[in-house]
Amino acid sequence: MSQKNIALAYVLWFFLGQIGIHRFYTGRISTGIMQLLLGIIGWSTSWILIGYIPLGLLWVWLFIDIFLIPGMCRSPK
Repeated sequence: MSQKNIALAYVLWFFLGQIGIHRFYTGRISTGIMQLLLGIIGWSTSWILIGYIPLGLLWVWLFIDIFLIPGMCRSPK
C-alpha cells in the first residue's frame, strides 16, 4: 500500500473532518464510520442540546487527529 499525502489528509480533516473523511482516506474505515456517526447523531440532535455531547467527543477526537495524521499517512493499515 502506498503512502498517503499528508497535505491532502489535513485538507480533508479541515473541511470534512466532522464526517471522518480523512480517516477513510488513510484507510481507517472503522474509525471513519465512528466519526461519521458521531457527527450525524450530534448535528441531528443538537437542536435539543443533547447533540453537543457526541459533538464534544468528536471535536476532542478531531483535535487529537491533528497529531495523528502524519502517522496515519505513513503507516498502512
